[in-house]
Amino acid sequence: MIKRYPTKKIYIGGVAVGGDAPISVQSMTFSKTADKKSTLEQIKRLHFAGCDIVRLAVIDKEAAEALKDIKEQSPLPIVADIHFNYKLALIAAQSVDCIRINPGNIGSKERIKAVVDVCKERNIPIRIGVNSGSLEKRFEDKYGQSIEGMVASALYNIKLLEDYDFTDIKISLKASDVQRTVGAYRTLRPKVEYPFHLGVTEAGTLFHATVKSSIALGTLLLEGIGDTMRVSITGELEKEIEVAKAILKDSGLTKEGINIISCPTCGRIEADLVKAVAEVEEKTKHIKAPLDISVMGCVVNAIGEAKCADVAIAFGKGSGLVMKKGEVVAKLKEKDLVDRFLKEVEKAAKEYQ
Repeated sequence: MIKRYPTKKIYIGGVAVGGDAPISVQSMTFSKTADKKSTLEQIKRLHFAGCDIVRLAVIDKEAAEALKDIKEQSPLPIVADIHFNYKLALIAAQSVDCIRINPGNIGSKERIKAVVDVCKERNIPIRIGVNSGSLEKRFEDKYGQSIEGMVASALYNIKLLEDYDFTDIKISLKASDVQRTVGAYRTLRPKVEYPFHLGVTEAGTLFHATVKSSIALGTLLLEGIGDTMRVSITGELEKEIEVAKAILKDSGLTKEGINIISCPTCGRIEADLVKAVAEVEEKTKHIKAPLDISVMGCVVNAIGEAKCADVAIAFGKGSGLVMKKGEVVAKLKEKDLVDRFLKEVEKAAKEYQ
């Protein structure tokens, strides 16, 4: 059982972050926010994919002013992503559920105080977003783009907000590589009580982002670190949610959806296992019940795995077994196995409810 670090609970709209709240999954639209129609379409896609919170880039006044209409129609809480121009935060804060600022490029203390004041007035939190590639000059000059520089920046900006009597804070400490990302979060975690937003920034395309995020975020989650997260992928929006939810599930932090156990391809396989697993994956992705299902290509490991699986296939030469909780429920020809297996999975999902 993973014991999470105790953190302050804040709210992004109706979504709790930190404390005993479930770890939420976030993403970001790639449309121009001023294009309200396209932005809302992307928000709805993320909503249906299972996203909890969405972040929107606010790059100009037109985008900031579009947030009011977008917020009124959005099914998800909205975080406004502000860089360089603090005045955009003052406009955005009138509509959104959270403001994200990067202290390294937002400007003077007076500008940050202005953002704090409007967030206090609206009772919305601020995310301090520290990125290794955009640290304040004083920290980069002293530490470079290092773990120490990221943590020093975070602590400085946390204290700045606290000095303005503002504590509805969440923090991210992102680098583009695994080691600095993990090291920064580990180093800061014992020093503050605020919730952490986890992520590897600029993680790359689907393959590379999945590997980097799985290592970094998985490591931190297993250590009890993290309250909300984003898997940053150069690609389709839904993939960010899919990978994030898989990381949470395989870390043991959520109990939702199918866990497919399948053997690697080897010379013992006597069936088209790749095709069978692909079909099973496609036809069970709608299932929310936390079932372990096993699709094995030979008898060497199949029976042992089937004992622990809710439903299992053990392929043999031209035929095989369908098993439920380790008990054989059918012996069928290969062509009939997957259909029967899927029926048993659907039945097990209904029984779970």
